[in-house]
Amino acid sequence: MKQHDTILMYGLSGISVISSFLFILYGMNIIMSETAAHGVVVFAYVTTAYGLANVTILSLAWSSRENWAEGANKFIALCFLGVFVMDMINAGMKSRLGVVGILFVALIMLANWFAVKKVITRV
Repeated sequence: MKQHDTILMYGLSGISVISSFLFILYGMNIIMSETAAHGVVVFAYVTTAYGLANVTILSLAWSSRENWAEGANKFIALCFLGVFVMDMINAGMKSRLGVVGILFVALIMLANWFAVKKVITRV
């Protein structure tokens, strides 16, 4: 593996771990809040589960290098993105900023998937 591939793999893995931590932190803050509505709490559980699943898949890919990890990461990312889009639509996107939020979350999902792919294919 060339040096720039190694740096890219570690950089993407770091971004993946940090984004997962932020998803977990966001979800837990809502879950621990006493004033959150029921629908928001359900979304918080899904967000927390995505963060935990992403870290788990990344660590399993790191240790096993199995190809199933890439498919599992795609599956959970698409499921979470679907829930996120439906939550945004349900809340009634009031501005174009909602589309930017969806694209940002999709970009994070893509970076997480690419991190798992790089970890699996490392030499």
